[in-house]
Amino acid sequence: MLKTRVITAIVLVAALLPSLFFLSQRHWALLMAGVAGLAAWEWGGLLRWTSWRRMAFGAGVALLAAGVTIANPGLVDGTVPAAALPTYLLAALFWLVVVPLWLRRKWSAVMGGPLVGLLVILPAWLAIVQLRSLGPAVLLAILAAVWLADVAAYFSGKAFGRHKLAPGISPGKTWEGAVGAGVAVLVYGLALRPLAKGVEPSLVLWAAALVLLTAVSILGDLLESLLKRQAGLKDSSAILPGHGGVLDRIDSLTSTLPMVALLWILVGGEAK
Repeated sequence: MLKTRVITAIVLVAALLPSLFFLSQRHWALLMAGVAGLAAWEWGGLLRWTSWRRMAFGAGVALLAAGVTIANPGLVDGTVPAAALPTYLLAALFWLVVVPLWLRRKWSAVMGGPLVGLLVILPAWLAIVQLRSLGPAVLLAILAAVWLADVAAYFSGKAFGRHKLAPGISPGKTWEGAVGAGVAVLVYGLALRPLAKGVEPSLVLWAAALVLLTAVSILGDLLESLLKRQAGLKDSSAILPGHGGVLDRIDSLTSTLPMVALLWILVGGEAK
């Protein structure tokens, strides 16, 4: 299993990095549209849909994202980021208000169906496309912050975990792990703050944003864990050997990236 995980991770990195740094903005958007389609196909699995419904939903999401890319190039290349503001505000409302209630009351994904799937996947697709307009290295740094939160939560939870964060949803997650994730992201984000050209929030606001984004990343992870548990699934799919599915790898990103993009727009961010 470990060997399979490592091989898959190497292949993913080998595909991601050249695409991130060398594709045009439009081709990056189309590539991410394909990833969004795969995530939508897996979302149908969480809803226990039939194969044809899953394929139709996945294809529909991919085509919708591709259509936006072709029809509105100014949106995906970051030259008119404010056009995405309503999308990100809706996503923020979902993750900050609806999802905590969802987790507390353990609502079923069937209740929201495809609309919730669209709200989870499409804002994340748009954010990962628009944020790349800041530069591939900037997007990579943002992705690394989310990955760091996951890794720090795992190791700090293993070392110090005593108090369960959400035992009925994901028994392995602890409050100590969440604190460890927050500390790691704070240190990482504060170290990168001097490099944030064109963005000059106060130290307090910068730290608060880092803590907020860490918390939101955990919400994304917990929501997918709940939906998998309700569907009786260990992974969202088996498309990535040793890692599960696309949603298993991007669950924290689906919640975090729209929030980062929203903050970027609110502070007057501009494309590179």
